[in-house]
Amino acid sequence: MITETVVLKGHIIDSLVFAKVLDIIIQIGGTFDISRIDVGKNREDLTVAKISIHAKSSSLLEKILQAVQPHGAVLANISDCTTMISLQDGILPDLFYPTSNLPTQVRLKGQWVDVKSIEMDLAIRVQFTPPKAMAIPMASVKKGDRIVTGKDGIHVFSLERPKVHDVFSFMRSQTSSERPHKHVITGIANRIRMILENRKKELAQNNASLNNNIGTKVLFVGGPAIIHSGGRDTLSWLIENGFIHVFFSGNALPAHDMEASLFGTSLGFRLSSGYIAPHGHENHLHTINKVRGLGSIKQAVESGIIKDGVMASCIRQKVDMVLAGSIRDDGPLPDIITDTMKSQAAMRAALIDVGLVLMVATSLHSIATGNCLPAKIPSVCVDINPSVPTKLSDRGSFQAIGLVMDSSSFLNELARELN
Repeated sequence: MITETVVLKGHIIDSLVFAKVLDIIIQIGGTFDISRIDVGKNREDLTVAKISIHAKSSSLLEKILQAVQPHGAVLANISDCTTMISLQDGILPDLFYPTSNLPTQVRLKGQWVDVKSIEMDLAIRVQFTPPKAMAIPMASVKKGDRIVTGKDGIHVFSLERPKVHDVFSFMRSQTSSERPHKHVITGIANRIRMILENRKKELAQNNASLNNNIGTKVLFVGGPAIIHSGGRDTLSWLIENGFIHVFFSGNALPAHDMEASLFGTSLGFRLSSGYIAPHGHENHLHTINKVRGLGSIKQAVESGIIKDGVMASCIRQKVDMVLAGSIRDDGPLPDIITDTMKSQAAMRAALIDVGLVLMVATSLHSIATGNCLPAKIPSVCVDINPSVPTKLSDRGSFQAIGLVMDSSSFLNELARELN
């Protein structure tokens, strides 16, 4: 048998990381001995466990070590991380280390360095003088970049236990349409209030009292079903009253939102009666065409053509909007980013200081946003299709909540809690 010893350190018991690592070792075909475990006695204390992993071959041991590393297992014989130089723009070395969305450090010249801008499925670019490390997308790699490879000198941390007991303490609960929603929505409203309080302190430049674990912005990711199903007015109210600070969407939501302002329809159906309007299927195209003629959504609102709705509220409240397009878009509207790489970059830039993400009625944009989030940011995925919040919960975020309900009901209940 070939043996290697790893160390786990952090809140590894209450997060179930310790049990998961042991299970992975057995599932892959190895065995283990726990040579030491010091369990934290207080909330602030960390647990340290030393595990000897045994395997029948070096290749099997390597497979086990690769599998447990994303859960925070570090080789007991600490060494610096290994790196290789990228030889082409947009091409990583073959042995590059793919990141998780958990807090990560790399060891450079005997010093542990935090990896900035962490999210899942990126690479780590480092420099030695001064020691720095940053997670970067594959497409952003430049020739000559020094990229972390292999498994040495990399430490992934499990999330700390929440100091405040709230709805996000139950992060891995199963998504179900039969579970009660009220207590969850109450918890979401409470988190929004905490963010607003933190935001007030920031605006007052009282930085010493800021809670850096809470954030100062709420991000809303929305799909067109919000407009179709009658959630438009409520979402507009949430924006007007300062509960939303960043807005992600595609082409459809703003198009149908402004269609409702111009024609009183969404996808051709009258919102007041539910009946299809004569030639109503053309209304969103006329809307897009009119806004294109004016040059931007902002111009359409400021000119008075678009008087109400989600886009009007976003413009009036100076909400930071990222509207990312897709291949099926009509028009598109002039504000739509049609380059996928530019959309990713704009989304990442807008995530700074976000403390809560609400993803409502949009599978593609929810999954795209989820892939850009570090695990520490709480997120809520609301969709009438249970597969969407389930997929978001399965993506690896320890602070993702899924609600199976229609978008307008969620928005109405949330607004009621916040009013």
